[in-house]
Amino acid sequence: MIGYTSLGTNDLKRSARFYDALLDQLNARRVMEFDDFIVWATEGGSPAFSIHLPFDGMQASVGNGVMIALSAANREQVDKTYATAISLGAADEGKPGQRAENGFYAAYFRDPDGNKLNIHHMPA
Repeated sequence: MIGYTSLGTNDLKRSARFYDALLDQLNARRVMEFDDFIVWATEGGSPAFSIHLPFDGMQASVGNGVMIALSAANREQVDKTYATAISLGAADEGKPGQRAENGFYAAYFRDPDGNKLNIHHMPA
């Protein structure tokens, strides 16, 4: 259903360093790279993730209420990915923890451009 998600950035190199390290935690690698955007995906070709310099040449801005949710294989991967994000300069928006009785375990953070992300695990 979803082919890829995309976030804007004002500094492609800085953002690329952040997401190279962060998405490595989820076994994603760069699959496409141009002067104005980079795309990461896992080997299975699940929905991809990309960062872009805005097409219109204006400053990238954070959407109010917009969040990208990344899926983790287990709680340990949530914890490790969150810790990686924070070590890379992300801002905490909610430490790892169980969020619902159904086992939904998640953490929230903002990337260096201020985009909000979630890393979560939902048991089957």
